[in-house]
Amino acid sequence: MTEENSDPRVQQFWQDYLATLPAGMHSPQNLPQSWAFGVGAEMADDLGGLVVRGVKTATCSLYWEYEAGLEVLPEAGGLSIILDGRGDPLCLIETTSVEIKPFNTVDAQFAYDEGEGDRSLEYWRQAHRRFFGRTCADFGRELSEDMPVVCERFKVLFVKV
Repeated sequence: MTEENSDPRVQQFWQDYLATLPAGMHSPQNLPQSWAFGVGAEMADDLGGLVVRGVKTATCSLYWEYEAGLEVLPEAGGLSIILDGRGDPLCLIETTSVEIKPFNTVDAQFAYDEGEGDRSLEYWRQAHRRFFGRTCADFGRELSEDMPVVCERFKVLFVKV
């Protein structure tokens, strides 16, 4: 879920990041979008914590959310400020790759890189079927093994101290 970037906590976090860049280095001028993983404060805290600890380096979402115009499709090189369940910034990430593929072609390495549960492909598929199943109906779609998903990989650039 994307948050409004006028939040002073997000603006201060961005300024703190910019202050860490070496003098003379070209720095991004635009405040990146900020968002939290999952749905609800508990999931945002859990998944955000995995990112900060370096366990979670990938995420997956339903392509239909982007198709409906609810979100902007991520691009390699894009920056995002990740929020916790209270809306406080946790870290800044940079998207390193984005791939749209059928759900049933997501592999074990991607599941492991998502960092959730026991990190197995079996766990990933079960958890994402439950999660995406709740969302599919909102788009008038049915959960299917070949539904398009957006597989995004990222790296952490800055963590709030």
